[in-house]
Amino acid sequence: MPDVDHRHPWTDLPADVAPVLLAHLPDVTEELLDGVRRDVPVYARPLEGVFGEAIRRGVDVALTRFLQLPGTRRPALTPDDRGVYVRLGRGELREGRTMDSLLAAYRSGARTTLRSLSEVAMGAGFDARVLIALGESVLAYIEELSAASAEGYAAEQSERAGDRDRLRDTVADMLIRGHGDEEAMRAAAAAAGWVLPERVVVVTLPSARREGLRSRLGEQALLTLRPGDTVAVLPEPSSPSAREALARRLAGRAAVIGPARPWYAAPDSLRLAVMARDLLREEDLRGGTDAQGPLWVAEHLADLLLLAEHTVLEDLAARRLAPLEALRPGPRSRLRATLLSWLKHHGQRAAMAAELDVHEQTVGYRVNQLREVFGEELNDPQARFELELVLRAQALAGQD
Repeated sequence: MPDVDHRHPWTDLPADVAPVLLAHLPDVTEELLDGVRRDVPVYARPLEGVFGEAIRRGVDVALTRFLQLPGTRRPALTPDDRGVYVRLGRGELREGRTMDSLLAAYRSGARTTLRSLSEVAMGAGFDARVLIALGESVLAYIEELSAASAEGYAAEQSERAGDRDRLRDTVADMLIRGHGDEEAMRAAAAAAGWVLPERVVVVTLPSARREGLRSRLGEQALLTLRPGDTVAVLPEPSSPSAREALARRLAGRAAVIGPARPWYAAPDSLRLAVMARDLLREEDLRGGTDAQGPLWVAEHLADLLLLAEHTVLEDLAARRLAPLEALRPGPRSRLRATLLSWLKHHGQRAAMAAELDVHEQTVGYRVNQLREVFGEELNDPQARFELELVLRAQALAGQD
């Protein structure tokens, strides 16, 4: 028994069956269209206009090409024919339907075609082997049509997603650059399918950690790129649970979340996020992102204020901490730590001892040393304020 060519089962059909079946093509076409309208509700409407033309052309091309195949090893569809079914798949998405309806129509058409053509072949005297080959050929042919349309549907989806993502990237870029008036911004957001929120947060993270971010953040997020960074613009989290959800989605990405701002002030949120990333200590940033989630700038505004003006703080430190410079490094470091603790805890020795991990008598001894070194400055509120300012800033920067 010869091997069956499952890809081209019409090779087992005798060539002389085609003219017999072709004579009945108009009747088969109408039966097929009636069956589809009956079996698939979304197609149960008059075949008029672009819709009707597309369906009739699809049926005509399908049946005409099929009846060219018996006794050959030709592919199911020529490139031009295949394009018809790719376009049908694209059209389904444009009409707002899923592929289910079109695939159901193909199945309905296959049943009608097989039943009608089998009756013609039997009436013409062809035996059971021809009918079996005819059935296999119809099924294989319908699979090719379905695959072509599925490809078209997927291509249309991909292109639409790409177009939409490009539009959303453009909106993100407009927001973080502060470009566009309100009318232009709202029009761009609407075209991208994004609702412009009243307040936003801007997130920055390394581009190397971008993978999967779009799907992770969901439809509410807009993404764009800056040199070395990925930037996301999102609505301000509206509740503690929304805030926690955002933190989970950004965990492990070294993300920094700028403070919430009105949408037109998004550049300010980004500026502060970048400042926090650049000024806060690397170990603090790493610990905040990888161990506990992203770093929220709103929780570090005082730190930013302390670190923002390096030269001013250096000048102030040189002036206020000058009395310590005469000491050796060891004693100088201990007295710096004691002074900051004394300022933070308003001289409460128990709290200072716990923080410094020393006995309260040791605290008292060191405070006396501080009074000898600084003299009346420790009684001056302005001097105490400036001392605490520079010591906190240096602690943030990791300086002794």
